[in-house]
Order: sequence, then C-alpha cells, then structure tokens
Amino acid sequence: MSSLQGQTAFVTGGGTGIGRAIAIDFAGAGAKVIICGRRAGPLAETVQLITDAGGTASAVTCDLTEPDAIEQCAQALLSEHGAIDVLVNNAGFSSKIRSARYVGAEEWRAVMDVNTMGPVVLTKALLPTMIEQGRGDVVMISSMAGLNPSIMAGAAYSAAKAAARSYMNVLAQEMRPHGIRCITIFPGEVDTPILDNRALPPDMVTRARMMLPEDISAATLMAVSLPRRAWVSELAIAATDPRDMSQDVAAAKTKKDF
Repeated sequence: MSSLQGQTAFVTGGGTGIGRAIAIDFAGAGAKVIICGRRAGPLAETVQLITDAGGTASAVTCDLTEPDAIEQCAQALLSEHGAIDVLVNNAGFSSKIRSARYVGAEEWRAVMDVNTMGPVVLTKALLPTMIEQGRGDVVMISSMAGLNPSIMAGAAYSAAKAAARSYMNVLAQEMRPHGIRCITIFPGEVDTPILDNRALPPDMVTRARMMLPEDISAATLMAVSLPRRAWVSELAIAATDPRDMSQDVAAAKTKKDF
C-alpha cells in the first residue's frame, strides 16, 4: 500500500467519533488533514491530538445543511490548499423519531440535508480540481442502514443512507475515467455519540459489544491507501458479536423516546 504523504484530506464531522478517528489515522499516514464541523471545541480537540502526535491538521467550521456556506467553505479550501486529494463525507445525523408513522417533515428534511444534500454540494464544489489533476478519492461514510433499512435505524436515516449509496454509484460511473475513486463505507453499530439519538440509547454493556471508530477508520485508510490501480467501491463492516435488538426495534416503533 502507498502512504498518504503529500496529500491533503478534508474530513467532515471530524470533531468526534468516526471522523476524528479517520483524521487521526490519515494524519498518521502522512496526510495534511483539514477537519470540518459546526462546533469549534471538538474540532480543536481533534487538531490538538493530531499535532501532539506530530501530524499536520487544521479545522474549519461550516454548517453542512447550508448550501451557500458549503460553497464558501469549499472555495476557501481551494484558495488556500490548491486541491483536496481525499474528501471524506463523514458528517451524519439521525432523527430522534425513527418510526415511519410519526416522523415529521422537519425532522426528515434535517436528516436528508446532513446525510445527502451536504455531501452532494461539497463534492460537486471540490471535484473540478480533482478532475484537473487526474486523481482523487471521494469517500462516503454511509451505514448498514443504507444496505438493510430497518426500524431501529429509522425511516429517514435508512432512506438518506440508501440515497447516499445511489449517489455514490452514479458518481463513480462518471469519475472513473478521470482517475477518481468513489468509495462507500457501510459501518454497522459503532460506539459514537450518534447513538444518543436513538429511541433507546444503548447502555455501556451494550456499547462494549460494538465496533469502535478506529475500526472504521482502519478500513477507510486501507481503501484510500491502495495503489491507484485498485479500487474498493463498497465496504461493509459489522461487529463480530451480534446482539439481540428486539428492545431497540420496539422503542423505535414508538413516537416518544424511552
């Protein structure tokens, strides 16, 4: 495998969870990493972790539900860095209400904006320089819910992640002739803050059986570190130890949180 030495990577949702782990691992592989999110505090913590380890990192704040803000952020990135070699669309959001019977328009729109619209607008803005240089990687951190929609994941989140997969499939067809690899990662349950949004948030014992952010990061790093002649189009990752999710499903069918 090749390293990421000399490459510039942009990771959304880099303040916590999977995004933080990817940023740390990419920096460790030699990339100059820029992370993005809405909250400056967690972003600064990630940057500190990377720089303390000898890596190079910086952060920008951006609301990835606002197309104009995304465009401005992308143009500022290109003006400062020239090109983004690796884009990781990781920022995600899940609704509190999971049931198709009860989810409302506002909540549906919020989930779609973060998980689909934001990545589409950002990718579109950064693609021209990738095409110009004849190489690049666009990574979408999706979810197993995009492959196997479920009540527990929720109607809105499942639909958003399935839409993200379809988008990436079309993008890959367009970008392969330009030397750009489009990679979709489908994690199963990972112990991250997004779990707090579930109707039945898992307890510590349950979380201990899940994957960790660094597991997803390791797979992502593998995919982008392969020689350019190789391409991992999709990669699904699940916990080795399955668990009974009947209580989670029962909670997700309700209108209220447990």
